[in-house]
Order: sequence, then structure tokens, then C-alpha cells
Amino acid sequence: MFYTPDQGHGLPHNPFNAIVAPRPIGWISTRDAEGHDNLAPYSFFNAVAYVPPQVMFASTSAKPDRDGTKDSVANIRETGVFCVNIVGEALSDAMNRTSGPWPREVDEFTDAGIAKADCETIACSRVSEAPAALECRLTQIVELPGKANFVVFGEVTGIHMRDDCLRDGLFDPAAYRPLARMGYQDYTVVRDTISLKRPE
Repeated sequence: MFYTPDQGHGLPHNPFNAIVAPRPIGWISTRDAEGHDNLAPYSFFNAVAYVPPQVMFASTSAKPDRDGTKDSVANIRETGVFCVNIVGEALSDAMNRTSGPWPREVDEFTDAGIAKADCETIACSRVSEAPAALECRLTQIVELPGKANFVVFGEVTGIHMRDDCLRDGLFDPAAYRPLARMGYQDYTVVRDTISLKRPE
């Protein structure tokens, strides 16, 4: 099968995000200028640089009360900071709950029963039980072609790691089994890893 996106695929559901899979989930916590916390998952997320460490996530839809975007991007525009919380298998149900289209005044931490902790380098809450959390300062927001498509880039200013995820001096994903997005309504859990030595 071949199709061009402008002509359509003719399938029951768009296959694009199932083709680019699995995708790590950035569980983005933000705080608006008035001090209200927000938490939402984004599967267009990744690390993009080592030195200084930098990450990105993309928001691709909008809410009517947020001027062409969603709460996360709107809050980051106001405050210039955000936190990326890493999602393990044990937090999958809570993560899914925070993906709902809740009004801007809803605190997803409270709604989903998620414990908060304060960040150290930015004024923002983080998921206290997350295997890791990356405190970030905004570097730029890039508007992409299409409606409500924004990529948010941030420099990591602080890193939290749960002690039980450190094994022999390494941060071990097997300790928390990362959750990843497969497309449609499907997810996967990373349980198996292989090691490949780079050629000299």
C-alpha cells in the first residue's frame, strides 16, 4: 500500500502514529502564572542534545479556552519552565487519566490522585513517584505547519532519579519498565533490552 497524506489513506484510522512507534512519553507538568498546576502526557517527546542536556515535546491540538493550543504550552509561554516526568508501567493508569480534555482550572495531580513534589531549580511541581524527572527552562517554541502544531524545546536544569532505579551506578529502565505509545489506543511496556557495542 502507498498513500500521500493529502489524498488520504482510506483506512478506518490514521496509521501515521502507529508507524512511528514506540514513542517515549513525556508527562509534562507545568504551572500557570497564577500558581495552578497542570499535568498532561505527550508522546511526541524525546531528548535532543547532551551538552547542555535538552529535550522537546510537541503539542498538536487546541482547547477553546487556550488561544490555539493546550494548557501545557500556554502555561510554558507564561512562566518559561516545565518538568518532564518519566512514565513507568505502575503509573500507566494515572498517566492515562491526565490525558483527558479537562478545563484549565482542573489540577490533574489532584484529579488522578498523584502525589506532587516541588522542583528544585524551577517553580513547578513534579510527579513524586516518577522514576525520573527533568526540570526544564524554555529555550524556544517553534510553530510548525498545520493547525495548533507547536514544538517546545527546553534545557534541563535539574534531574531527579528514584534511588531504586539506580543499579550498579547505572539508571536502569528495567527497574520501572518504561511505558511507550504504539499508536491508536495502544501502548507497550519495555521489559527486554539488548546491548550492541558500537564499531570502533
